Amino acid sequence: MRTTRVTAAAFAVAAALALTACGEGSGSGKSGSAVAEVSTPSKTKAATVLDRPFEKPALVLTDQDGKPYDLRQRTQGKPTLIYFGYTHCPDVCPLTMSNIAVARQALPKADQDALQVVFVTTDPERDTPASLKKWLKGQDPTFIGLTGEFKTIQAGARTLGIGIDPAKKSADGSVVSMHGAQVIAFSPKSDEGYVLYGEDTTAEDYTKDLPKIIKGENP
Repeated sequence: MRTTRVTAAAFAVAAALALTACGEGSGSGKSGSAVAEVSTPSKTKAATVLDRPFEKPALVLTDQDGKPYDLRQRTQGKPTLIYFGYTHCPDVCPLTMSNIAVARQALPKADQDALQVVFVTTDPERDTPASLKKWLKGQDPTFIGLTGEFKTIQAGARTLGIGIDPAKKSADGSVVSMHGAQVIAFSPKSDEGYVLYGEDTTAEDYTKDLPKIIKGENP
């Protein structure tokens, strides 16, 4: 496979087509200046394997039960998928989480228990712990939902090359949150984000790859 060395800003654009407004169009945002090396996958593979993985964000937020959640501590040594989105999103966010939920259900029970799926809101003003809990119950009640200060969430996402803009009202009065649509998979061996999935990844793609992610292997 061909390897390309890019900045996290360019990486976010190339891998996830910049920011996604969940059905409202696309935009652009700022990302960090960390450097990543990307192994460009073949067209038949959904996964992008990073030759220089991302460090797990040092995020301490509030979970859907209203309790403090230290991301690094709570997911240490566990295969983890992290996605930044919001519950009022009409399409991309619920589809992404649903696809992951379907794939998780196809895993053996032990692997289901091992996999950590973390949904971090990009719209914390509306996504309270209670609303996150209700929304995730319709996806998979084992998923973790996190909320907190927007600036804290934005900074954490930026370390992964994921851009997030503050939620804004659109012309029709609806509130739109522009955010990168990547899912980052973290290895249980290194606790580093080493695989990226874009918004076009299907349930079948996740079903095929998750057994390897569970083991910290390249999909």
